[in-house]
Amino acid sequence: MVVLTLLAATTVGIVRVRNLFAVAILTGVYSFLMASVMLVLDAVDVAMTEATVGAGVATVLMLGTLSLTKTEENRPIHSVALPLFVAALTGAVLIWGMSGLPDFGIAETPVHLDGPDYVDRSLKEIGIPNVVTSVLASYRGFDTLGEVVVIFTGGIAVLMLLKRPAARKEDE
Repeated sequence: MVVLTLLAATTVGIVRVRNLFAVAILTGVYSFLMASVMLVLDAVDVAMTEATVGAGVATVLMLGTLSLTKTEENRPIHSVALPLFVAALTGAVLIWGMSGLPDFGIAETPVHLDGPDYVDRSLKEIGIPNVVTSVLASYRGFDTLGEVVVIFTGGIAVLMLLKRPAARKEDE
């Protein structure tokens, strides 16, 4: 509960602060807290990825981008009612969607009952002897493809941000 309270406080801080340097630091803190949540949930691989990419690389990239731009956010010129409504509606839909899930930690859920036999079925169904590769490449193929697309898009965005404009002939 303490970590979740800190997550909520950090989120409020990110939304309220106008100084972009403080926002970059707070997003790093948020990522670190999310890594802590994942660690508590025994998802060590996700926690390490979140700590490395979210708290580490993303924070450094944000700070690098801020060194090339201004550090103060402009005041909004529109009302915050529409974005607040969309966020509240999205939260309500997510909570409604979670209402049909089984209680957390119950051993009789389908993921616990049907999951362990994929190790035995992997070689017969997929034909790949390495179970991790068969899970990532076949059973979770679309998920892996989505992750690759996100990482590629992020890399292209970083290259676009860091690229200096070419000097014009007039400037030479």
